[in-house]
Amino acid sequence: MQLTIDQKDIDKFIIIGDKVLIKPKNPQSQTKSGLYLPPTVQQDKIQSGYIIKVGPGFPLPSQSEEHEVWKKKEGEVHYLPLQAHEGDLAVFLQNAAYEINFNDEKFLIVPHSAILMLLRDEGLFE
Repeated sequence: MQLTIDQKDIDKFIIIGDKVLIKPKNPQSQTKSGLYLPPTVQQDKIQSGYIIKVGPGFPLPSQSEEHEVWKKKEGEVHYLPLQAHEGDLAVFLQNAAYEINFNDEKFLIVPHSAILMLLRDEGLFE
């Protein structure tokens, strides 16, 4: 599925739950034997890219110490945070990704469960 979004600022995006927004790395457009492939050809089942935004995590059920659990408390949502952080290089399953176009750039929305590996270089941002 492909979605085109007309906005001016990616900072206005709010990623929901356990999803991450990934800017994919450029896939190889040439095979080992030297043939050039069109961009529509899927070469591998895994892909890599840089994480741009991360959702808050997995929502946890409320832990109420009161005996009256039907009383609703405002703003008491707790999340189990994700392992992924902005700037990480993620290797993920390509079939689980949803493609969006934003300012003529391709981004992918990927569930955290589809990420196979993260590469974090702390010295990259120093």
